[in-house]
Amino acid sequence: MTVANQITLVRILLIPVFVAFAVYYSASVREGLPEEWLRWCAVAAFVIAAASDGLDGWIARRFNQRSALGVVLDPIADKGLLLTAIITLSLYPWPVSLPLWFPILVIARDVVILVGCGLLKFITGDVEVRPSILGKIATALQMAAVAWVLLQVSGQKWIVWAAGLFTLLSGIGYIWRGMNAMGGAAKAQ
Repeated sequence: MTVANQITLVRILLIPVFVAFAVYYSASVREGLPEEWLRWCAVAAFVIAAASDGLDGWIARRFNQRSALGVVLDPIADKGLLLTAIITLSLYPWPVSLPLWFPILVIARDVVILVGCGLLKFITGDVEVRPSILGKIATALQMAAVAWVLLQVSGQKWIVWAAGLFTLLSGIGYIWRGMNAMGGAAKAQ
């Protein structure tokens, strides 16, 4: 197993560590005695996991450690970390937390993309998945929204609304691209 893949596995293993600290911090808030060290441990777990994404990618490129396993594990680790953080920070209230509509929107968009890819594969026999610029912006804003909650920055709800807007727009964009791909396949037949 390559070093890059080992780092990706560590990122996956940090997901439940992050969740545990986040949930225990939420419980301490609910009891009226917020234990800030739990929040900072959640922040540390998330930051280390997020930073490892860039590190494993750099190592894979720099030392030619690209692998079939890495192609599968890396997006699972990325999506797993971000979705888990969004869901956890919505369902387990912190003083500043994500609204419940946010994970619903993010998950719905991802489900639509997955179903669309499955349909394209079934109908055309081929599917090419490339992230759009709107998708990249949405992901960056989702990360910013998570950071906003982890750092407990009050009064910055615009970050969540911007992330929600770009998540919706990127979902519409992916649907549009998928419909065009299906239309092109139908014309080719």
